[in-house]
Amino acid sequence: MSRVKQLHVNGRDFPVNVEGERTLLSVLRDELELTGTKYGCGEGQCGACAVLLDGVPARSCQVSVGSVGSRKIKTIEGLEQNGRLHPLQQAFLNADAMQCGYCTAGMIMAGVALLQKKPDPSEDEIIRSMNGHICRCGAYQRLIAAVKEGAKALQNGAGSVGFNETRGSK
Repeated sequence: MSRVKQLHVNGRDFPVNVEGERTLLSVLRDELELTGTKYGCGEGQCGACAVLLDGVPARSCQVSVGSVGSRKIKTIEGLEQNGRLHPLQQAFLNADAMQCGYCTAGMIMAGVALLQKKPDPSEDEIIRSMNGHICRCGAYQRLIAAVKEGAKALQNGAGSVGFNETRGSK
């Protein structure tokens, strides 16, 4: 695989010069210093490394950076707008939906993807969308409550959940 020279992350083009075989996760963390996306299992099983590729959740530990091409990458850092947390990020804080916080970024990214498709998801839809995201602290009920709260906040005009390229640009 050839070298990758540029990535479109959180609304900006970033110059890189990396081997295409590297994982997207390693490039985000090591080259772009976007450390909100976590290395969990390295096998795509835990969800800690979830990012959005063109608005669709992807396990960045399993995606080669060479396969990304010109797709738009959104990380947890790209959700805030003008120094304000995304409504789902705020809902996670309000619901105390994290203990150690290691899974949180991946859970939030999965939640954002769900709310893009389904602004008012049922509890079963939330559970299905979070399937495969492991919270070792077992805060699943609070995670579900946070997604419900985030959905309500978005419905009440607290912000946009869409894949807007200018949001969260640094």
